[in-house]
Amino acid sequence: MRILARNVHCRGGEIDLIGLHDGTLVFFEVRLRADERFGGAADSLTARKRRRVVLAARWWLAGAGRAHAERPCRFDAILLRALDETTLRWIRGAFDAD
Repeated sequence: MRILARNVHCRGGEIDLIGLHDGTLVFFEVRLRADERFGGAADSLTARKRRRVVLAARWWLAGAGRAHAERPCRFDAILLRALDETTLRWIRGAFDAD
């Protein structure tokens, strides 16, 4: 994985990480939830949050990332229960742009 950008912000959206993996452009959403009483990290990846990530991905591809606009894309999620890599769960293709 080669990281292309971090903390990409636009009006209405943001992306935590953008990487290139075997020719595929990967947009990462990183979620940390130490307390699971109100749902874990996966539960915090709501439809609204997914829409905001997709919006930011489209914005980035139209601007700074336009050199990668023709590459296949995927949206992955990195889920953590603590700031400890042993709790990390990487979900490839966690959601679609639809």
